[in-house]
Amino acid sequence: MKPSNLLKIETLNDEWLDKDVIILHACFQILCDCIEKENLFTSHVDWMYDDEHKNAKIEIENLYNWWNKRKLDNDNLENNQYEEDNQMLKKLIEFRQYLWT
Repeated sequence: MKPSNLLKIETLNDEWLDKDVIILHACFQILCDCIEKENLFTSHVDWMYDDEHKNAKIEIENLYNWWNKRKLDNDNLENNQYEEDNQMLKKLIEFRQYLWT
């Protein structure tokens, strides 16, 4: 997407936030943009190529679906939600190599 040096985080407003919250929202905004605006699942990647690609698509879809529910929640987090957010961020990083369109 152009310009690639700007990221509009649609889930945040212009109020001050701690950086840990911004990191969460920024990373998942990139995922959403990749799927919604860059058509990740209908681009040149053959998601049926092998089991690795099939699994990656499933995991990316799960991350996307999780975020679309999670983003509606308040960022005043309980420890359980914070830990879940961290787990999902780590999983997103694991699969970032597949986010090319």
